[in-house]
Amino acid sequence: MQFDITEKDIHQAKETLLISRNPLVFKVFPKKEKRKYILLCMLAHLFEGNKKYTESEINDIIRPVYEDFVTIRRYLIDYRFLARTIDCRSYWLEADLELYKRFL
Repeated sequence: MQFDITEKDIHQAKETLLISRNPLVFKVFPKKEKRKYILLCMLAHLFEGNKKYTESEINDIIRPVYEDFVTIRRYLIDYRFLARTIDCRSYWLEADLELYKRFL
């Protein structure tokens, strides 16, 4: 997915959708796709490249960020920030974090 995201969009998301940036905590998970994408770009930075994760480890990373961690995990897969095996036993970062530095 691609969105035309401006610095103003990122700033507004940080101001209105976050409780905290460090540690990252979402106030809400928005309905608008562009705003979801912005938050997921921020969240992707909590994962390490070249590392395999279990579903439980993914949940442990997401849970402190937002209470509905299952929905967030699904969006990370749908938006291709994370990939997983067919049996869901192994997850890994698929996104190139260099592309998302401006979201931090």
